Amino acid sequence: MSDVTRIIFVGDIFGKPGRQAVKKTLPLMKEKYDPHLVIVNGENSAAGFGITPEIHRELMDIGVDIVTSGNHIWDKKEIYPYLDECDTLIRPANYPKDSPGRGYSVITASNGVRVGVVNLIGRVFMASNDCPFKTADSVLENLKDKCDIVFIDFHGEATSEKTALGVHLDGRVGAVIGTHSHVQTADERILPGGTAYMTDAGMTGSRDSVIGVQKEIIVEKFLTGLPKRYEVASSDVHFHGVCVEVDSSTGLAVKIERILEKV
Repeated sequence: MSDVTRIIFVGDIFGKPGRQAVKKTLPLMKEKYDPHLVIVNGENSAAGFGITPEIHRELMDIGVDIVTSGNHIWDKKEIYPYLDECDTLIRPANYPKDSPGRGYSVITASNGVRVGVVNLIGRVFMASNDCPFKTADSVLENLKDKCDIVFIDFHGEATSEKTALGVHLDGRVGAVIGTHSHVQTADERILPGGTAYMTDAGMTGSRDSVIGVQKEIIVEKFLTGLPKRYEVASSDVHFHGVCVEVDSSTGLAVKIERILEKV
């Protein structure tokens, strides 16, 4: 078991342009960072809304180890039974207990380190779910002695809620990385207790858009107030994410670096 475990986390993959960006860029990032584990948020990978079993398998085939999600996990009905079968695609742990799938999974990284990957969803400006803070405490209790490192994808709208969860879990997990806003933040840091934190990893998709959707559609929707059919934007594609290095023996972070690559 190596002293340091490097984890690449890829921010929300948006539609086919995002998937193509991962396929093209992930090998380059693996060459640059030599990660032991690759995690991606794939909840927008199917035309911007949800994920399908086929897309999950596609991501795994190009070198992803586990896929996290968020509020759009339920958009494709065919994913429901698949979530129960698959331990490398997880949904937020604080959804009701009888929801399909699981909220965390333990993955053995390439260096032999056991990484508990946990997905949580926020409640501020989001649908009401169980408390992410208390759910995190419960999950950590369940993961005790089952993994060496814990990595958390917190899918939330409010910066304050994400930051507060990072503080709440500081010193108890290796990383708390936010998703959902599709805008990469520049606040990556290691908190006083040793937890790597970043409010949002960003979006892997078109930056010439409104959070992944063709910009003209969203502008017209704001101007008219009328519903519009969303179409995925495809120009000026970027690969967003973060690389976290965690001490394999303590489970605490030693380095965090933002990843921002034009594809």
